[in-house]
Amino acid sequence: KTSFLPREEAQPSRCPDNSAFKQQRLPAWKPQLTIASVLSSFFLTGAFCLTVGVCLVLSANSVREIQVDYSDKCSDCSKLRENSSNWNKECHCSVNFTLKEDILGDVFMYYGLQNFYQNHRRYVISRSDAQLLGRNVNIQRSSCAPFSTYRNGTPMAPCGAIANSMFNDTIDLFYNRNSSMIQVPLLKTGNSWWTDKNVKFRNPESYNLSSAFAGTARPPYWQKPVYLLDEEDERNNGFVNDDFIIWMRVSAFATFRNLYRRVQRVRHFAEGLPAGNYTFQISYNFPVTRFKGRKHVILSTVVWSGGSNPFLGIAYLASGTAATLTGFVITGIHLKLRKKKTYFQKQ
Repeated sequence: KTSFLPREEAQPSRCPDNSAFKQQRLPAWKPQLTIASVLSSFFLTGAFCLTVGVCLVLSANSVREIQVDYSDKCSDCSKLRENSSNWNKECHCSVNFTLKEDILGDVFMYYGLQNFYQNHRRYVISRSDAQLLGRNVNIQRSSCAPFSTYRNGTPMAPCGAIANSMFNDTIDLFYNRNSSMIQVPLLKTGNSWWTDKNVKFRNPESYNLSSAFAGTARPPYWQKPVYLLDEEDERNNGFVNDDFIIWMRVSAFATFRNLYRRVQRVRHFAEGLPAGNYTFQISYNFPVTRFKGRKHVILSTVVWSGGSNPFLGIAYLASGTAATLTGFVITGIHLKLRKKKTYFQKQ
């Protein structure tokens, strides 16, 4: 009989080649874990972490810092800002404080916000990175809604909830010396990262910024367009404005601080801030009462490990303590088992 079934074709072998790599015959390091190597690893790790932790904690404690809360001291301005119809009305307040000792070295000014949740999922994604790179994009297809376009179709620049809620208080510092007020010179550029200025944020290409942003409008809560954020320095305008760049770097926690200014070390402040009486002159624009927030200004120095945050040092101390205690526990278990083994061998 003739069979109409096709002949079975030889199936290719699925076995890997007989090579040292595919057959896993390459030489490998196989450490022999002895009690001496294990204990030395735990104790060395513990000693290293404890040493680094102590250095970090001592470094953080050496930071000089003063924090001034002006939420209640500017209560009149706060009540004015709660009514959105007063957005174009100026309101100023003054906050006095005293430095008992000199703050030597580079002094940085921060603004701090409390109970402001920048880590909300919809808030974090409400931006257009393509627009911030100076590209001509369709804002309606971005994640900026509802802060993407106005009702007449005019796109916002910059768009999104992050940009719309940008911190816009103006803070000036004055030194009261011999019955006269000397304004402390503050630097508002050079505060952002190099990658932000040169990689993540760029202005649209044009012969001037006003024409580059033609056909767009400022966000609803802004008082001026993006190309007039800094009327004194043309290079610090648009999407590459330092205050704007720092604000767009959202925080992971509800209480945070952002770098605002640096004290320029000239004349009376060549060595830092001398002890004495000072005054913050604040143009109050950013409302915080509705979300039960608070605002404060921080003057601080920095050290090689950063600011006055001791968290990293405490983490190293906790890790070093845990590694050292684990080493002692393993040592105790080893000695107990060795005694038991010696006892049974004698029996």
